[in-house]
Amino acid sequence: MGDKQYEKATFAGGCFWCMVKPFDEQPGIKEVISGYTGGNVKNPTYQEVCSETTGHYEAVQILFDPQVFPYKKLLELYWQQIDPTDEGGQFYDRGQSYQTAIFYHNETQKQLAEESKRMLEEKGPFTKPIVTKILPASDFYPAEDYHQHYYKKNPERYEAYQTGSGRKAFIKKHWGESK
Repeated sequence: MGDKQYEKATFAGGCFWCMVKPFDEQPGIKEVISGYTGGNVKNPTYQEVCSETTGHYEAVQILFDPQVFPYKKLLELYWQQIDPTDEGGQFYDRGQSYQTAIFYHNETQKQLAEESKRMLEEKGPFTKPIVTKILPASDFYPAEDYHQHYYKKNPERYEAYQTGSGRKAFIKKHWGESK
């Protein structure tokens, strides 16, 4: 039996607060960390990333057991959390740091991400082009502690943000209640 072989997945989907809970609740997910990736500044702060000067995306990095929850399923769940047609950010969060991207950690992830994007373009519920980028993973910097698992620490504010930003209604409209 030996040690489980965990892999990493990194997704940018707008505000990272909203990207933790859907993955955190799945079997085979060991850890979901909110953070910053894709930029040109080492160890950026939230304020620096929000200033749109570092090139970072708000993202989540997921440590998962591919035998229990395969990468392909992670991709399916990821697409159901975002508006992949919005190139200016996500919902009422605007700017490069809130754009969507899949950061692949190996060639298999890259191929699966490209295939899932193609399938979404062909069969998904969207009429506009899918603009989510597929990029190589780069340094990932965990966000400040108060951002980690925000949905658990501040459930009322989290729920108000999900609703007020329009994310919850968008997900319900395109994917139904259970996502």
